[in-house]
Amino acid sequence: MTDVSFDAARVREDFPVLARRVRDGKPLVYLDSGATSQSPEAVITAEGDFYRTVNAAVHRGAHQLSEAATDAYEAARATISGSIGGEADEIVFTKNATEALNLVAYAFSNAGFDGALDGVDPELAERLRIGPGDEIVITPMEHHANLVPWQELARRTGATLRWCEITDDGRIDLDSMRATVGEKTKIVAFSHVSNVLGTINPVDEISAIAREVGAWVVLDACQSVPHMPVDVRELDVDFLAFSGHKMLGPTGIGVLWAKNTTLNAMPPFLTGGSMIEIVRLEGSTYAPAPQRFEAGTPNAAQAIGLAAACDYLDALGMANVFAHEQDLITYALEGFAARPWTTVLGPLDAASRTGAVAFTVDEVHPHDVGQIVDDAGVAIRTGHHCAWPLHRRLKAVASSRISFNVYSTREDIDAFFAALDRVPSIFGLEV
Repeated sequence: MTDVSFDAARVREDFPVLARRVRDGKPLVYLDSGATSQSPEAVITAEGDFYRTVNAAVHRGAHQLSEAATDAYEAARATISGSIGGEADEIVFTKNATEALNLVAYAFSNAGFDGALDGVDPELAERLRIGPGDEIVITPMEHHANLVPWQELARRTGATLRWCEITDDGRIDLDSMRATVGEKTKIVAFSHVSNVLGTINPVDEISAIAREVGAWVVLDACQSVPHMPVDVRELDVDFLAFSGHKMLGPTGIGVLWAKNTTLNAMPPFLTGGSMIEIVRLEGSTYAPAPQRFEAGTPNAAQAIGLAAACDYLDALGMANVFAHEQDLITYALEGFAARPWTTVLGPLDAASRTGAVAFTVDEVHPHDVGQIVDDAGVAIRTGHHCAWPLHRRLKAVASSRISFNVYSTREDIDAFFAALDRVPSIFGLEV
C-alpha cells in the first residue's frame, strides 16, 4: 500500500455522515465524491460559527459585526487563493464552477459592446473581443459546464466552436489539438482531469499550443484541485475554475481564478450592489476586481467553510492526498481487471488518472448496476455524468462511476466489488 502520512481510517472519523446507516441498517460506503464530497467537522463548524458569531452584511456595514464578517470573508479569500498558489485579488467567488465558467464566457461576449472596454489596453481589448471569424476550441471529454457556455458564446458572437479528437483510451489527442488550434483560435478550454475518465490532461503541452497563437487558456479544475497539488503559476493558464462541494467544502461556493490585470480588464457578468464604484441615474462605474464580479450579498459563510476545507487538505498535504488516491485507483483497476465482464473507460494505468473510475457492465444498463450496489449501501454515480458527447465518442450508452476522496479506503472498494459481484447472477451473465 502506498505510504502516505495520513491514515484514511482515522481521517474518516472527521466526517460525521460516514457513520450513517442506509438501506435497512447497512453501513454507508460512499464512492460518489466526484459528484459531491463529504465535509469534515472542521468545515461544518466553520460555516456554523460564522452564523453563530459574526453573521452580518459583508462589505456593507460600519458596525463591528459587519467589520468582523468582512474580515472573515476576505481572510477566506486569501486562504483559498494561497492553496492554489494565487493572490487574494485573483480569486472571484461564485456559486459553483459552472457559474465561474459562464462568467468568463459572458465577459467575452460582453466585451463586444460599445464602451465595454473603455480604458483597457488596446492589445488586451482586442484579445477579449470575440466575433465572426474567431474560433473557440474545446475537447469531447468536457463536462457540460465547460461545453455549453462556449456553445452559447459562439452563438451570441458568431464565433465558430471547434473540437479536437480524443484517443480510444480517453486521452486528448495532442496531434489533433495542434491541427485544430490555429491563427483564428481565441480560446482553448479543457478540463485538467476528466470527471468521467479520471484522465490527467497535459496542461503544459496544451497551454503551449494555445500560447503559440495567442489564445486564452481556460481550465476546468473541478476534478484536480481536490485531488492533487495545483499551482496556478506553474500551470500557465489564464482562467481556472473549481467548486467547493467537490473538495470537502460547502455547496453554493465556487471559485474563478485569473490574474488581477485580466479580471480588471473584463466587463462584469452580473451587476447590482457591491460591485459598483459610482452610481448615477445615467450610468455607473465598477469596482476593481474581484469585487466587480461579486454582485449582491455574497456567499460569505460558504467561502469561510471552503477556506476551512483548504486548511484541512493542506494539513493532510496534497501530495499525500494524490498518493492515497493513486493507491485506491491502482487497487480498483486490479479489481476490474479480474472481472472481464466489466469494461473500464479511460486509461488503464493509474499514473495517468486520479479521482474516479468509470465502467460499464456487459449487457447491463448502468442504472441497474447502480441500484444493485445501492441495495448493499454503496453509493456510486450512474448516467452520463454531464458528459454526453464523451459517452457517444466511447460508444457507451452511459456508465457507472466510483470516485474517491481522502476518506475513501480499500475496504470501501472491497464492499463495492462484493456488491457488484451480484450483477452477473442477477442478469445471467457468463463469467
